[in-house]
Amino acid sequence: MEISKAHIKYIEWRSIEELHEETLNCISDLRFTKDEQQFLEDLILNHTMGLLVGKSYELSRNVITRLTKSRNNLGPILKKLMSHNNDLQSLFDKVNNTEEMDNFKKLHNQLMSEFIVYNAQFKKVKKQIFKLIKQILKERRQVKLLN
Repeated sequence: MEISKAHIKYIEWRSIEELHEETLNCISDLRFTKDEQQFLEDLILNHTMGLLVGKSYELSRNVITRLTKSRNNLGPILKKLMSHNNDLQSLFDKVNNTEEMDNFKKLHNQLMSEFIVYNAQFKKVKKQIFKLIKQILKERRQVKLLN
């Protein structure tokens, strides 16, 4: 799910149901990202020798470090969103309190911004990993052709 900053700007106009739906979509995206991270780690393990040998050792080490940081940051963000979702459900059952609702929408805005930043960073890491793997496969193909 792609959330634009302009979309977040209008949170104060949105209903609890819409905020709940948006939070559920973000949680779903983060769970899928967790699976993607596992796939990328397996991909890196399968091509470890190519990453260690060659011109791109420093770059690959940097990208792998960023993937590890991304994996470590995923858990806290996911926990915050799940807690936020639970609070949303309890707020859903209560009588509308405008002050509480305003505070909740500010928190929601902050969490959505955090999600956007995390998602953008993960996409950059993912692109770099695929670029590295592509480069490794090209080098292997060239070596095979030379032999």
